[in-house]
Amino acid sequence: MARIHVRPTGAALGAEVTGVDLSGPLDAGAVAEIRSAWLDHLVLSFPDQPMTHDDLERFTRYFGEFGEDPFIAPLPDRPHIIEVKRGADERASVFAAAWHSDWSFQDTPPAATILHSKIIPPVGGDTLFCNQYAAYDALKDETKARIEGLQAVHSAGLAYAPDGVYGENDGPDRSMTIRPDQRAHATRLHPIVKTHPETGRKALFVNPGYVRTIEGVSDEEAFLLLMEMYEACHADANVYAHKWAPDMLVMWDNRCTQHMATGGYDGHERLLHRTTVAGP
Repeated sequence: MARIHVRPTGAALGAEVTGVDLSGPLDAGAVAEIRSAWLDHLVLSFPDQPMTHDDLERFTRYFGEFGEDPFIAPLPDRPHIIEVKRGADERASVFAAAWHSDWSFQDTPPAATILHSKIIPPVGGDTLFCNQYAAYDALKDETKARIEGLQAVHSAGLAYAPDGVYGENDGPDRSMTIRPDQRAHATRLHPIVKTHPETGRKALFVNPGYVRTIEGVSDEEAFLLLMEMYEACHADANVYAHKWAPDMLVMWDNRCTQHMATGGYDGHERLLHRTTVAGP
C-alpha cells in the first residue's frame, strides 16, 4: 500500500488524506495513521473513494462500535446507515442547517461521524465545521474560570419533538424519513468544558442546535455566556467550509467540533450515507 499522505486545509481544522484505498480492508498501521491524523486535524476527507455499504461499515468499525442514531430511520437492510438526502424539487428546509454536535443530547454522544457521498450537486451543499479547542482557547480567562464546572442542558426537543423543526409542521415533501417523538424533550447535562479522552485537550461542548440553557445560572446569564462562547466557536477564522465531490468520505471528531449543512443547490439532488462511531 502506498504511504498515506495528509494535506492540511490551511483552515482552523481539516485535512485531505490520499494514498489509501477504503474499498478494501486496512491493516493496523494504516488505521493508526488515519486515527492520528483525525485527532490532529479533527476533520478528514478522503477523495475518490467508491464504497459499498459493506465498505462503509467496515471502515466505521475500525474506530469503534456503531453509535445509536435516534429519530431518523436507517436504510431498511442496514440499521447503522442513514441516508442524508434531498430531492431535486424538494421544498422542505435543508436538513441540519444549524450549528450542532451530533446527538449531544445523548448520555454518551458519538465520538465520530462518517459521511460518504453518492450524489453531489454542481453548486452549493458545503458543510461548515468549527474547532472547539480553538474556541475554548480564544475565551477570556475570566470566562474560562466562570464556565469551569458548569453544565449545559442538552435536548433534542427543538428539532425532533412533534412540535419541533422536523415534527408535525415539517415540509411534507422531505425525502428523509424522520421520526419525531415526545422523548426528544428529555434533557441531559454535559460539562461545558470537556477534556478530550484521547488528546487531553480542553474543548467547548456546547452548540446552539441542542443546548437549551446552563444549569444553575439565571436565564439571562446563560444566554450571555452561550452567546460569548458561540461567537468564539463560529468566528470566521475558526470555520472550515468543506466542498464535496462524489465518492468522497469525510469523518470528523464529534467531541471537539461543531458542524452545519448549507443549501444553495435547489433543483439538484444530493445523497450521502452516514454512520456514527459510539463514544467511549
